[in-house]
Amino acid sequence: MKLTAREKSSLIFEGFITVILLGLLNLSLVVIVEDTIRSNPGLENGIFIIKKSLIIGPYHTQIWSYQRWMIAFMLLIDILVVYWRLIRRYHQYQLHHIIAELHYIAQGHFDHRIPFNLKGDQQNIVTSVNALVDSTIQSMNDERQIEQSKDELITNVSHDLRTPLTSIIGYLGLIEDKQYHSEEDLLKYTHTAYEKAKQMKSLVDDLFEYTKVRQTGTPVNIMNVNLDQMLEQLAASFELEGSHKHIAITADTKPANLMIEADAEKLGRVFSNLVANGLKYGAEASYIHIKAREVNHDVEVTISNDGAQIPEKSLSHLFERFYRVEESRSKATGGTGLGLAIVQSIVELHHGTVRVTSDEQETCFIVTLPRQYQSKTKGRSGPQASA
Repeated sequence: MKLTAREKSSLIFEGFITVILLGLLNLSLVVIVEDTIRSNPGLENGIFIIKKSLIIGPYHTQIWSYQRWMIAFMLLIDILVVYWRLIRRYHQYQLHHIIAELHYIAQGHFDHRIPFNLKGDQQNIVTSVNALVDSTIQSMNDERQIEQSKDELITNVSHDLRTPLTSIIGYLGLIEDKQYHSEEDLLKYTHTAYEKAKQMKSLVDDLFEYTKVRQTGTPVNIMNVNLDQMLEQLAASFELEGSHKHIAITADTKPANLMIEADAEKLGRVFSNLVANGLKYGAEASYIHIKAREVNHDVEVTISNDGAQIPEKSLSHLFERFYRVEESRSKATGGTGLGLAIVQSIVELHHGTVRVTSDEQETCFIVTLPRQYQSKTKGRSGPQASA
């Protein structure tokens, strides 16, 4: 840290004044000591005897003289005092510079950091202040992202609700005004309104599930889950829908009866959403394979299909809420865009990870979960039951 010219002049002036004051103080002490010795003959004789007894060598060199020792001692003290005062003043100037930098940052210059490289506690202060500013900026950015995310959520929900609601009102309005020519038209209008209402319910259900699993402190009902049985039941539940689309759905678990500590209901929602996603968006797929494997202390569940490849630019966005690959925005597939966001939220509740890979041969969603659920809250009870 560089001092200003004024601060340097002030430091030199203070050193000069300190030397003068110490010189006057030393002179006063010498006069007082000399006067005390002269006024006390016994003390003067004692000092003389000591001086004579401490003469050595052929040249009768004196190795002790109270005047020399007193002057040397006072000179050492003077040097220490001058050094202490100058260092103290220098540290005060450093502190003033740090305070000035803080005021500058507080005025709104949040991209600025204190650039000083100091020593000791003051460097700790500089490091802590810079870290605090970084943390504050990060918190502000996170807050902005949260607000932007809330706005996007409201916009997306409003859009996805308004579209089917407009259709429902339109067709019911036609029925209300008796603007149909036959019972066939009436059934067509009511069926369309019914399908749009189901689409709205699906969105509301997904939105409720997403907000529920994203809340802080979401309860997790942990129990021992048999993955072999869960995945077999999952494959069977989608078998009919898969056969209509000529997609074979299989489940395989190794070792057999693989157990995991998890919330059975939420975990079932994860795998159900991933299989449904493969059925909905896996265009021209011939199979969906569900495989569970034990990997060290974790369980890795892979849900793969040989359908159309997911564009590389979309892979990193798949788990964002309301995100849908552009080619999937047709009426045939539709979707709320919340399914994979729900998957990620539930997996994170179990302290696991989910990722996706896709190429021309196969698309794989890979869920990795710890076999034993590690609660962040102390005092959690153990597994409650078996599923």
